[in-house]
Amino acid sequence: MSYTSPLLAVPGAVEAGAPDQGVAAHYGDPLREQRLLARGSAVVDLSHRGVVTVSGPDRLSWLNTLSSQLLLNLVPGESTETLLLTVQGRIEYSPKVVDDGATTWLLTEAWEAAPLAEWLNRMKFMLRVEVADVTGEWATVGSVAPVDRFAGNLTWEDAWPNVRTGGYSYSVVADGSHPGRERPWREYLIPRVELAEAVDGLQLAGVMASEALRIAAWRPRLGSETDERTIPHELDLLRTAVHLAKGCYKGQETIARVHNLGHPPRRLVFLQLDGSQHTLPVRGSDVVVGGRSVGTLTSVGQHYEMGAVGLAVIKRSVDPEAALEVVDGDERYAAAQELIVATDAGQVVGRPAGLMRGGRL
Repeated sequence: MSYTSPLLAVPGAVEAGAPDQGVAAHYGDPLREQRLLARGSAVVDLSHRGVVTVSGPDRLSWLNTLSSQLLLNLVPGESTETLLLTVQGRIEYSPKVVDDGATTWLLTEAWEAAPLAEWLNRMKFMLRVEVADVTGEWATVGSVAPVDRFAGNLTWEDAWPNVRTGGYSYSVVADGSHPGRERPWREYLIPRVELAEAVDGLQLAGVMASEALRIAAWRPRLGSETDERTIPHELDLLRTAVHLAKGCYKGQETIARVHNLGHPPRRLVFLQLDGSQHTLPVRGSDVVVGGRSVGTLTSVGQHYEMGAVGLAVIKRSVDPEAALEVVDGDERYAAAQELIVATDAGQVVGRPAGLMRGGRL
């Protein structure tokens, strides 16, 4: 179903393309909007995203048995994220989670809400839970800093890049210097019919701005950094979305086996792209070393300070010092890679302490 945000009627608004169609890419000055967003002085319309609710007394224990995160003790107002995996440990759904004491709210990508609600409804059995796709009633707005006007709204706060209890970091950088710390992200739930009024008078930024900040924060996104083969280890998602010591759930065997004994076959990498061509390659372009394709450009944007940047998923075996190229048709873009997931990620059994950092178990 197509969607058009009421905020596209704001003067200067230019609609975004996939996967963010229906909201504004920008409102006339994307780099200025990005600077304001980074400083906490603007908000982003995310009303094209999905919202699913799970209510009933068994909701948290039920969701806990289905997903990768420990949800049993989630307190009202606490935010987390979880993964629903295939038996092979591949990512199917990646909802953001916040509970209000009576209902668990799952914030999703636009295309994710309906199939997620349908899948959850098939899994209810005799439990006391009710699942609903409430995308038509609720919208989300994003920001870096708290917005006083939304102080009373239910808010999801991104834990990235902290390593949650039970999680594990595959990054080679110290947590204190992780670039994600410059983007303390929040998403506010707002009744959809009140969206235009709720943001009236606030500075708006388009999704071009929020996507560039997400890329710079090394934050993976479902449907962008993921495909039908993705396992969480490849994207450093064990730090925020997986609890390594919780009970059984579908896909847990792969999570444990790769983490303890193996290595993820691919790894997420940050790219600093050559900006001299004054264009950007498209998402899905090949990442090439020596004329051989080694991965895919998954996200790309123009950062207000760093210029052209991207995220890519490449083979684990690629030399971290190798010069990369991104190939988009006849255009070739030189790309310097910066490690997000370590080349030797995984295989923690027998690993000397301190090489990569686990959370509290």
